[in-house]
Amino acid sequence: MLSVNTNAGALIALENLNNTSAQLQQAQNVVSTGLAIGSAKDNGAIWAIAQNERATVAALDSVKSSLQTGGSIIDVANSAGTTVSNLLTEMQQKALAASDVSLDANSRAALNNDFISLRNQITSTVNNADFNGVNLLDNSVTKITSLANAQGTSVITTAAQNMSLGGPIVTVSATGTIGTVTSASNMISTVNTSLTNVDNALATLGTASGALQTHLTFVSNLQDTLTTGIGNLVNADLAKESATLQALQTKQQLGIQALSIANSASSALLGLFR
Repeated sequence: MLSVNTNAGALIALENLNNTSAQLQQAQNVVSTGLAIGSAKDNGAIWAIAQNERATVAALDSVKSSLQTGGSIIDVANSAGTTVSNLLTEMQQKALAASDVSLDANSRAALNNDFISLRNQITSTVNNADFNGVNLLDNSVTKITSLANAQGTSVITTAAQNMSLGGPIVTVSATGTIGTVTSASNMISTVNTSLTNVDNALATLGTASGALQTHLTFVSNLQDTLTTGIGNLVNADLAKESATLQALQTKQQLGIQALSIANSASSALLGLFR
């Protein structure tokens, strides 16, 4: 039936054209963003999974920062501890030289002054082994913790190493001297013990530093893996989308032509009245 009131062909052509335009708009969004799933309306379940993983990747940045800060604190402590070890080695030499009974008073006094200077340098070194307000060597803290996972439920703990004079590691007292043969002889043993303790403490700190660095590498690799996984979920195949876009553009042009033909059908009715 021919009618000027209802043009079924035009309605069908218009519906097809609208569908093609909607698909074309979606394809253009995919091409412009590179995302097959750019919002929850595209695929709610996949989008939620990807969003959760993005949150994990972002949280791992905080984990990396914590590990790097902990590593820096330990590195400063290691550097200061190495200096303490070197100072103790020099003090050992001074004490051994001062234990010589043939030394005159002036030589012994000079050695003692050198020893005291080296002893005081230990205190200065330990007090300045500070990074970000944390000092592992001056007995101000007992340990530090670094984040190990994105949930904050796991940490890596590093024990402090108190290298203050007269402490459990550096057993040389803050008033220790080598002004006499007896004190010098006794100091040799004390310094040797301190030197062994310091070297053991440095080994412990070195192991802790290595553990933090290993975990930092793992966290960085984990971030890369998660980022790749997110991409696999939401990224578009642009080669495929390009072909789809070309096809839809062609369909849109054909749809416009079909609608034009359908709209011209009513004009043919005029010929019936001539």
